[in-house]
Amino acid sequence: MSTGTRALELLGLLQNRRHWPSHELARRLGVSQRTLRRDIDSLQELGYPITATRGTGGGYQLSPGASLPPLVLSEDEAAAIVMGLQEITSGPSPTSAEAALSAMAKIVQVLPVRIRRRIDSLRAVAVPARDPEARAGLTDIASLTTLALACRDADAVQFGYRTRAGETADRTVHPHHIVRVENRLYLIAWDLDRADWRTFRVDRLGEVSRTGTTFARRPLPADDPVEYVRGRIRAMPVRYSVRATVWAPVERVRAELAHYGTAEPIDDTSCRVEIATDTLDWATFCLGAIEAPVVIHGPPEAIAYMRAWGRRLITGTQDPAASAPGEGLHGR
Repeated sequence: MSTGTRALELLGLLQNRRHWPSHELARRLGVSQRTLRRDIDSLQELGYPITATRGTGGGYQLSPGASLPPLVLSEDEAAAIVMGLQEITSGPSPTSAEAALSAMAKIVQVLPVRIRRRIDSLRAVAVPARDPEARAGLTDIASLTTLALACRDADAVQFGYRTRAGETADRTVHPHHIVRVENRLYLIAWDLDRADWRTFRVDRLGEVSRTGTTFARRPLPADDPVEYVRGRIRAMPVRYSVRATVWAPVERVRAELAHYGTAEPIDDTSCRVEIATDTLDWATFCLGAIEAPVVIHGPPEAIAYMRAWGRRLITGTQDPAASAPGEGLHGR
C-alpha cells in the first residue's frame, strides 16, 4: 500500500470510529506503530486535527473540524449534504435510511460547531409548516448524530423522553439500533432503569448526551430490527380493532394490507381481516384500497365512520343539480 493510499485509509478509519487504540489501528493498516506515528505526524502537519492519547489504552481520534478526505466542503456544501441525508432518513427505503444515517453521523462528527448550529437553524424551515406529519418525523441534527455514534461505539446515553400521554421522564439506556418504520425513526435500546428492551420514537427525545460509559452489547431479541419495532408497535394498546370480511384471495389481501393488518382465509375467495388502529380513517383507507367487496363487522364506531365516508364519496360523484347545496358533504 502506497503512503498516499494508506493516509486515506487511515483517515477513513478515524472517521468510522470515535477512538482507535494505537496497536489496533496499526494492525488494521498492516504497519508498525512507529510507521503509524509517522503517518499521524504527517497528517497533523497537513492540518488534520488528530488527537493522540498516551498511556494504557492510548490511541488516536479525529477531532471536530476535520475536512472530509478526499473532499473539501464549503459551509454551504456541508449544510446541503447533511440536510439532504437527514431527509433520506425518513424516506421510503429502510436500507437507504440506515445508510443515510450512518453517512450523516460520519460527516457531522467532524464539522465545526458553527456549521452544526447553522444546519440546526436551517432544519427549522426545511419542512413546510402545513405538513405536521413530516415535521414530526424530524429531530435535531445533534441528537440524531449523537444517537448514531453512541450505537456505533456502544456508549450509554441519557435523554428526556415524552410519552404518548405527554409525560416526560429522564432515561438512561444502552442504544442498540436506529430504524425507520412508517416514516418515523425509532431507537431500540436496553433501558437501564427498567432492565428490559424498549423502543423510543426519536422525535420524542429531548437533548441526548453520551455518558462516556461503554457497555457490552446484548443480542437483540429478534433477527430483524425493523420487524422487532413493528411487532412492538402492534403490541401497543390501540383504540379500535376493525374487523371485516373481504371477498378476495387471502394472498392478495395480505399483500395489500402489508403489516397494517392481518388476514386469515375463510375459503379460496374470501378472508377475515383485522386492523388494529388509533384512527378509523386509516382503516377505512386500507379496506377501500383493496378494491374488493367488503363487509365491516365492527366495532360500531367503524361502521358509522365508514358509512359516513361512503355518503360523502357518493355525493361527490353526483350531479350537483341533483341534490340541495351542501347536502351530504359532512356526513350524518
